[in-house]
Amino acid sequence: MAKTKEPSFEQLFSELEQTVSKLEAGDLSLDESLVLFQRGMELAKKCTEMLERAELRVKELAPHGDSGLTMTDLEIEE
Repeated sequence: MAKTKEPSFEQLFSELEQTVSKLEAGDLSLDESLVLFQRGMELAKKCTEMLERAELRVKELAPHGDSGLTMTDLEIEE
């Protein structure tokens, strides 16, 4: 069985940004808003999980703090 490729963090984050923009526009019905809100929560969870895995990987690569990076260096700017 072929394994489908998961979307990248950038793709998921872009979709999350678009979802938030649609919700902020406020021109959706309640049902549409709820569906988009649910999708946004799913996307936010996936993005958070991906960031946590990336953070863990960075810590594995520099276990003694030799990276010179701090968590603020790894944060995403809006």
